Amino acid sequence: MTADGALELEPPADLLAGHPATAYFWGHVAGSGEVTAEGLEVVTNDEASAEALAAIAGGEFADLARETTTREYAHDASITRTEAEYTVSIDGSDLYGASGPLGLPVDGRGNYRFSAFSNHGRELLRGLLEGCGTVCFKSSSGTVGISFVADDRELLEVIDDLLESCPVDAPTGEISETSSGGYWFGLEDEAVPDFGGWVYGESEETGLYAPSRRRKLQRSLEQAENV
Repeated sequence: MTADGALELEPPADLLAGHPATAYFWGHVAGSGEVTAEGLEVVTNDEASAEALAAIAGGEFADLARETTTREYAHDASITRTEAEYTVSIDGSDLYGASGPLGLPVDGRGNYRFSAFSNHGRELLRGLLEGCGTVCFKSSSGTVGISFVADDRELLEVIDDLLESCPVDAPTGEISETSSGGYWFGLEDEAVPDFGGWVYGESEETGLYAPSRRRKLQRSLEQAENV
């Protein structure tokens, strides 16, 4: 990062090239975004992460908008939360025009080329965690929970496979349905401290992370240590 917090890393011109920045970007898009023939859109509730995603997506080609939203919790639709939401979007004419710099997949989440990022699994999983993951402190057990929630069961199966192959032990539970009709699964609680330390390792040096999400994970782990 530079002194003013701008993204210092120069991503490749091709968003499908294997690179830490593109791995982080596509993790976010798969977790909380959409790619269609009309363009690309990805959503985050962290401003610094949104700015990094916009920079990776091509700077002048990306629009960044802020709004306040109210959403239901995935595990309990009777509870809602209100928060700022940032949307990074790229118009299809910039993506697919004759002079467009990017070649992007449009066939849905199951066809994202995650294999291109096999050497950047940490950044890919960090983007997925911030895109469709949740972090919570469990006061009843004094542990921290990490879970992944998505409407697309196949995406969760891909994430589960990535966790199985990451260099720290990250056992998971079965994929289950949520009360709102989607799917979710969680890491085993005892694996969260090691996984959390690994997935955010070297993040500050590159700027490829959401500071608010990392702070929440760190605070939760500190709470668990003090129980």
